[in-house]
Amino acid sequence: MSDTSIHQSIEALVAEEHDLWHRGENGGLDAGGRARLAEITVKLDQFYDLLHQRQGLRDAGANPDRAALRSKKTVEGYVE
Repeated sequence: MSDTSIHQSIEALVAEEHDLWHRGENGGLDAGGRARLAEITVKLDQFYDLLHQRQGLRDAGANPDRAALRSKKTVEGYVE
């Protein structure tokens, strides 16, 4: 997955997230919408992590295509 396609995926997810938040503000978000928001949060974390991996590999002189999407458990387990 290229940086461009990762950024496109992020942009699509953010647009969907904003739509869901907007619907939620107006009381129109059901359990399925809340579950989708949670899924989007994880997917965004995974894509941002993938971008960081790719940049780290690039900085180290390695092939950024060796980066891989990490599991929910991994990306949600990071400590800030």
